Amino acid sequence: MAGTDPIAEGAGDADALFVLTAALLTPARFPSVLGDDYPAACAALGLGPHPEGYGLVFGQDGLGARWTVVVDDVSLVAVAISSWDCGMAYDLSPDEGSVVAGLPGWPLPVATAAPGVPAPHDPEPEEGDPAPLVPPSGDEWGPAQRRLGADQLALHWTAWRSRIGDDGTYVKDTPAPEAVDDGSDRSAATAGDDPYDGVRRVLDELHAYLEEAPPVGRVRSASGAEADAPLLRADGPGWSFVAKADDMAFVLLDELPREVMPVARGARLPALLKALDAMAVRPA
Repeated sequence: MAGTDPIAEGAGDADALFVLTAALLTPARFPSVLGDDYPAACAALGLGPHPEGYGLVFGQDGLGARWTVVVDDVSLVAVAISSWDCGMAYDLSPDEGSVVAGLPGWPLPVATAAPGVPAPHDPEPEEGDPAPLVPPSGDEWGPAQRRLGADQLALHWTAWRSRIGDDGTYVKDTPAPEAVDDGSDRSAATAGDDPYDGVRRVLDELHAYLEEAPPVGRVRSASGAEADAPLLRADGPGWSFVAKADDMAFVLLDELPREVMPVARGARLPALLKALDAMAVRPA
């Protein structure tokens, strides 16, 4: 299915699209698995960083093949996502004229499948087609997995915060939230080298962001599902940072697989969080 093909319905029709779910790709809200910032996330899909962003529609064609359809009607996709989040039905049917690209595969895991068509599979490649998009593997640790881990920290902030005392150390006998931890209680104290060398590097780079603005989307602020104050999210080469604006922070590093590094509020962190929140991009 080419990027300009019409979106239609019909099992057995390679030009049909059965919409399964969608995501936004905007400066303030993008699938972090794709990159540390908005331009990087766009580049991962072969797109230019359009200021207004894009909508990503994930579906199957009438033969069951996976497709990611990029549209420029961001508002339509945003309304659909909001409706689905509220448990409401919404028929997401982008106009043919809004289609920017049709990319084989899905960059994110999609748990559902279209009824009445073959099981999800990569489409048959044609000459000149890009390689199918694939979700990151859960069996290894790298930048994509690190950013996904930070997503889960933000989503389950309350559970993670309950494990940490005000001094930044883990409270004993508190279970690790299963959404992030791999089953072992591996805290900063178990690392062989001083893990906080990496944390200090992250804090230095965040201070540098205040002096010279990073690519758009490197620092974002949004209301968290379990937080009454804004949740700050920042990323950089080899690291991710999650903080509640009026509390403490967590750091994840590429060189420390699945380690969650708490950063106590202390005397200096509040000023840094305030400055980052002031520069952060926010959803419209």
